[in-house]
Amino acid sequence: CRAAWPIKEPARISGWKGIGVQIRKRKRNQKRMKEPIRVLQVLGTTGLGGAESRVMDLYRNIDRERVQFDFAVHASKKGYFDEEIEALGGHIYRLPRFRVYNWIPYRAAWRSFLKEHSEYACVHGHMTSTASIYLPEAKRAKIALTAAHARSAGTEGGVKGMMTKWMRKNLWKKTDVCLACSKLAGKAVFGEKAWAQGAVHVVPNAIEVDKFSYNDQMRAQMRQKLELGNCLTVGHVGRFNEMKNHLFLLEVFAQIKKSRPDAQLILLGEGGGMEPAKQKAAELGIAESVQFLGNQGNPQDYYQAMDLFIFPSLYEGLPGTVLEAQAAGLPCLMSDTITQEVALTELVESKSLKDSAESWAQAALALLERQKERFDRMPEIRKAGFDAKEQAKELEAFYRTGKGDGLWNR
Repeated sequence: CRAAWPIKEPARISGWKGIGVQIRKRKRNQKRMKEPIRVLQVLGTTGLGGAESRVMDLYRNIDRERVQFDFAVHASKKGYFDEEIEALGGHIYRLPRFRVYNWIPYRAAWRSFLKEHSEYACVHGHMTSTASIYLPEAKRAKIALTAAHARSAGTEGGVKGMMTKWMRKNLWKKTDVCLACSKLAGKAVFGEKAWAQGAVHVVPNAIEVDKFSYNDQMRAQMRQKLELGNCLTVGHVGRFNEMKNHLFLLEVFAQIKKSRPDAQLILLGEGGGMEPAKQKAAELGIAESVQFLGNQGNPQDYYQAMDLFIFPSLYEGLPGTVLEAQAAGLPCLMSDTITQEVALTELVESKSLKDSAESWAQAALALLERQKERFDRMPEIRKAGFDAKEQAKELEAFYRTGKGDGLWNR
């Protein structure tokens, strides 16, 4: 991993003499361009977040002899995916975090970095809060293609949220292509006007579907490992922050236990909200029935152990975890603030966050009763365009040509 600010060494050319010069001439003489072309993925971290996981799903499945990913991140510490990225042939560069007061140094860091690293065929920005700064700098560096990718349909509250909205204003005019994981996310990030003019393209949040297919043997193995026995197991996967609404989830689970005393809750994820969640579980008297499992590199195995998936987020773009849960054949109860584009099967039902925890518990148990039979849902997920293997092929064509007719739908 390399710190991008200040840059103290020349650009890494990956063993091909003169490749940077050839890529800068890409539009005039593409035949001279050596392969693989390199694409810079801009993220906050390389941790186990939703956007990061989706990018990695595509990275594993793309033809890396034709397209290679590098990563520009805004975290100083090593991330969960760092070793895998380097093993796959990617480079990781670290940019300073944007803190408003360092606007000029932040822009200067990107300008310096892109001046030294002008070999990219595309800069793909998943961090839209500052994309209005780094994507114009990519064009200044004569990068042929820039893309801003909306991954969320909401912002944090307070001054930070207001600043994020302000910085996203007219972002759609500062990038070559606007991508969004859902209609809701596209409108939230790029605005109603951009959506109405057809400037935003929806790209499904593809997952590695095969990994999550229901497996009886793995279910038995994981339930034994987690000491679940024959109890009703409720599950949730998500970072512990305000938007995921863990405190309400714990209230719902407490109500479920009134009807099903044997119920257990397993929670995957980490974050600053974990300690408050543990305190809440203790206050509700359910601490002994809740397992806080942290980040797991094999979440697909934990889905097998679950009987029911509850996801009461305040807002989302298009949650990959709900896709994964469906692929594993799990009944899913989610908040109605989440786009219906994620409901690919009849396993998913939505409920208002204005309803009580008791009402949620009743709805969850009723959904479980209706969805008793569990079986492979991969064909439905794949048919809807959410398979990373197929999307990686279309993404490759987009990076090489700038056209994504097969990648998005409107």
